[in-house]
Amino acid sequence: FTASCGEMLAGCSVRCSSPSAPSPHLSLSSHNSAHGSGVLQDSAETVIVGGGCVGVSVAYHLAKAGQRDVVLLEKTELTAGSTWHAAGLTTYYHPGINLKKVHYYSIKLYEQLEAETGQAVGFHQPGSVRIASTPVRVDELKYQMTRTHWHPTPQYLIGPEKVQELFPLLNMDKVLAGLYNPGDGHIDPYSLTMALAAGARKYGAKIYNPAPVTSLTPLPDGKWDVHTPHGTIRTNRIVNASGFWAREVGKMIGFEHPTIPVHHQYVVTATVPEVKALKRELPVIRDLEGSYYLRQERDGLLFGPYEKEHKMKLQDSWVTDGVPPGFGKELFESDLDRIMDHVEMAMEMVPVLKEADIINIVSGPITYTPDLLPMVGPHQGAQNYWTAIGFGYGVIHAGGVGKFLSDWIITGEPPYDLIECDPNRYGKWTTVPYTCAKARESYGYNNVVGYPKEERFAGRPTNRVSGVYELLKDQASMGFHAGWEQPHYFYKSADETGYRPSFRRTNWFGPVGRECRLVMEKVGVIDLSPFGKFLVKGKDSVKLLDHLFANSMPKVGLTNISHMLTPRGRVYAEVTITQVAPGEFLLLTGSGSELHDLRWIEREVASGGYDVQISNITDNVGVLGVAGPRARKVLQKLTDVDMSDSEFKFLSCKSIQLAGVPVRAIRISYTGELGWELYMEMQHMASVYQAIMEAGKEEGINNFGTYAMNSLRMEKGFRGWGAEPADFIGKKALLDIKAQGLKRKLAHLILSPDNVDPEGNETIWHNGKVNFHRECYREY
Repeated sequence: FTASCGEMLAGCSVRCSSPSAPSPHLSLSSHNSAHGSGVLQDSAETVIVGGGCVGVSVAYHLAKAGQRDVVLLEKTELTAGSTWHAAGLTTYYHPGINLKKVHYYSIKLYEQLEAETGQAVGFHQPGSVRIASTPVRVDELKYQMTRTHWHPTPQYLIGPEKVQELFPLLNMDKVLAGLYNPGDGHIDPYSLTMALAAGARKYGAKIYNPAPVTSLTPLPDGKWDVHTPHGTIRTNRIVNASGFWAREVGKMIGFEHPTIPVHHQYVVTATVPEVKALKRELPVIRDLEGSYYLRQERDGLLFGPYEKEHKMKLQDSWVTDGVPPGFGKELFESDLDRIMDHVEMAMEMVPVLKEADIINIVSGPITYTPDLLPMVGPHQGAQNYWTAIGFGYGVIHAGGVGKFLSDWIITGEPPYDLIECDPNRYGKWTTVPYTCAKARESYGYNNVVGYPKEERFAGRPTNRVSGVYELLKDQASMGFHAGWEQPHYFYKSADETGYRPSFRRTNWFGPVGRECRLVMEKVGVIDLSPFGKFLVKGKDSVKLLDHLFANSMPKVGLTNISHMLTPRGRVYAEVTITQVAPGEFLLLTGSGSELHDLRWIEREVASGGYDVQISNITDNVGVLGVAGPRARKVLQKLTDVDMSDSEFKFLSCKSIQLAGVPVRAIRISYTGELGWELYMEMQHMASVYQAIMEAGKEEGINNFGTYAMNSLRMEKGFRGWGAEPADFIGKKALLDIKAQGLKRKLAHLILSPDNVDPEGNETIWHNGKVNFHRECYREY
């Protein structure tokens, strides 16, 4: 293997050119695959920009669901970009709970796609094994097993003997365990895309290429004009699925999508005699400590590493200067030296690699977002503009994301929660330097240990820091929430400080318990500035909010907790609403839901023609929470307003002067204890905080963080619903659900673990069974 490196570097150090230049004539791929005259149709229901596997999957699913006039525009030829050179890995596994559904659907679709379309897809399903070679990795596999059985994806924790049985070419010296997913494997990306395209045409979609989009024009009625060299299409919506061209498409309408191309390399060997001699195909292995994947490729092996951030390479010039014209089916120069550490680890784990000859090194662009997850869904700030971009793993995501977006577009609501992929999780704080720093970090994080409560520190802090950040940053373990730095918990002098991730109780456990006692017995202060905050006012404000929320609007000076529902009666968002003046409402939502919820509200404003003004004041307003049995006594020292129960009731709001600063105070009890949220201009936040801390010395005041707040909230078990008199979105569906009877119930369970605490989404067993999935946990 190593003897061949020099020869292959010489052979792969030139950029490969595209197999053929695109024809200057427009090709219309329809039922009869006729060649057009160079003119596009003039209207469409949906226009998809980009002909990789994701874009073609969206076209396939929309057309199959019955949508007419689905058009896909491809700049050069289908699969150009990242799809054609992808390694094609498919897996049921994902550490998150929602993307498992995407992976599962993709694999089930790919299993039957050839029969449906008549197009071979080259799908191999030998299974996959994630290798654990350290005790911490074994803990990681066990942690993932606790979260798997409520979903039908097959997944098993296996011992070394079973690992060797599945992959007999491994050096077993370091193998402690494996995570086995039968049904995993790999697929030919080109054939997959062509099969999806054949299906899309079969159901009536039209695919035009080469048809580069030159500009996009939004129209007052929410429609779009899509301009190409071959004409203009007027469409009801656009789906940006343009891969590493996504930034350029976004810039046409003023968006700076936080995507960046990363150089990813994989190595293909010639025939390996030991592989050829096997009677069945080897499963894909992922050596987590070695940070690489390895699979069988014909009678040889294919091996792809993920380098650490100081060695990996970004194509950041494409962010600043754009993608070079004509780049489509080309590759970067390979650099085997950059991955030699991983090559050596792979040769140790799979010794037959030492004698294998390299026949190809592929180095191509794949697109990353700051957190490694794609951006999927409608985008805030532009009506009927959807994204399906930022896919580091486009092949396994293509099927499920195509179905997810199709369902959402056709029914008006997402089929299930996938908020971690919502494009609106990013905002103006997501700068180019931040995107580059996080992409470097995320690429290197592909195979790091996936701890609960994980924090990643590259690119932090952003420009989203509260008015007390400088006062608190050296006292606390900071968490990252939608660009904000927010204290998770605070240190004392005897505490072990710093980020110490673990699958067991670690250095946060004692301080969080201390903070819970502080709030229950004395008084604590918390920074809540990351809340999303909107002001809604105008002639139709009450009418709009009555339509949006399944609750009556509060009277002036009062607050309630309300829910936006989907047409099917599902909860889309939970929002705290205060009427601060006649017809003027303050809406508060979670930090991760800010633009997600704002987009939904703006959509209803546009479609209903409501006369309202909406202001996003999130970055301008700081928030302090003061909670505990002594909270009133502390605040009363700083204001002339009567803070007593009789004068300042629960869920009421008043404008007060606190230490000489105008503050909007809301009486709340999110921890189960007496408390207030205090809203003020960000520049006054530090002085108000210092005044509160000084006033509370005799009462034993101190800081607490979000870990303690969540613990207190869950122990209290707060749930609150208001009256529902208006004809709000989802009302009929909710009444139908109520009439049919509830099938699920929220229950609180009390556990007494020794050193491993539940983190959420664990499987719940009852009498040896799992309600959502009958497959039992087992070890081979």
